[in-house]
Amino acid sequence: MAKYSKKQGVSEKTAEDALKVARANQRPGQTKEQTKLISQGIQKGIEQYKKQHKEKSRELDKKLRKASEKKSKIGEPVNDISEPASSCRALLPWTLLFLSWIGFSIYIYMSL
Repeated sequence: MAKYSKKQGVSEKTAEDALKVARANQRPGQTKEQTKLISQGIQKGIEQYKKQHKEKSRELDKKLRKASEKKSKIGEPVNDISEPASSCRALLPWTLLFLSWIGFSIYIYMSL
């Protein structure tokens, strides 16, 4: 009966990249064993980064899929509802700018 390993082998490209980085940061007097250990540590870091990136990508795909399903179920009226909110948001900065200039002019007038 064959035993299957949960851990897959490391790709050659990852191993080469890790070794290049380890050699680039090699200190004078550092042994080959130390460089190899550093390379293995870098390799583990690369693999962990790839796993996290894949996981984030899967989560993002799930969220996008759910959002597209909701949008397809709801249909077009969602866009009509969101338009007035965006126009109110565009009006807010101009209102604040106008009020700040009024306050500034009052302040200048009172200080004279």
